[in-house]
Amino acid sequence: MLVVAWHFFVVLGNVPKFVMPSPYATLQALLVPNYRWMENITVTSIEIFGGYLLAVVGGIGIALMFSWFRTLEMIVMPLLVSLNMIPKVALGPLILVWFSYGIVPNIAMAFAICFFPIVLTTARGLREVEPDLLDLVRSVKGSRWQLFTKIQLPGALPYIFSGMKVAAILAVAGAIVGEFLGSDRGLGYLMLQVQVTLDTAAMFMAVILITLIGMVLYGIVLGLEKLLVVRDARI
Repeated sequence: MLVVAWHFFVVLGNVPKFVMPSPYATLQALLVPNYRWMENITVTSIEIFGGYLLAVVGGIGIALMFSWFRTLEMIVMPLLVSLNMIPKVALGPLILVWFSYGIVPNIAMAFAICFFPIVLTTARGLREVEPDLLDLVRSVKGSRWQLFTKIQLPGALPYIFSGMKVAAILAVAGAIVGEFLGSDRGLGYLMLQVQVTLDTAAMFMAVILITLIGMVLYGIVLGLEKLLVVRDARI
């Protein structure tokens, strides 16, 4: 329905092609070999998924350390909150200086923008575990790892996935912002290149492909959530 409405809006409204191309013209942009669609799709996907996975692993790991060492949380969490207040676009030039051009700085940008939501929600989830269950495991001399894998992690999963869903959206934005600021490949980079020639059809196609990559990531997270999470009425 959206595609049909788009088509009739362009045709009946006599909208210039450089303002809004038709769906057919947008599809035709895929046939331009100079745009190297597959290479750019691959690069952007690596940046999004790479930054996201690093944020998930790092965020859960940091939150776990917070649950084990509350003093560490009291010291580090205010610092993380302060760092998160820095506009990520402002970090772009620094990230380029640290990592140079290419895929790595864009992975770092995606990581930076979606790391904090995962830390925050995971830390909260680990704190929300029933104290009686924790006391039970401690009473039978359970290790910290057993406490985490048997009690804390299952109870915190709804919170973790809540943060992961937010981060999945932010990871896409982070990678594309990174490509806008400085890159030599990727769909965001391609959008800047075709903007010069007013190839709006290619820009629309790049936006559609970026959206599809984000939807795939979000769909994977939703699938894992349905598979692993037992819903709690409190969530």
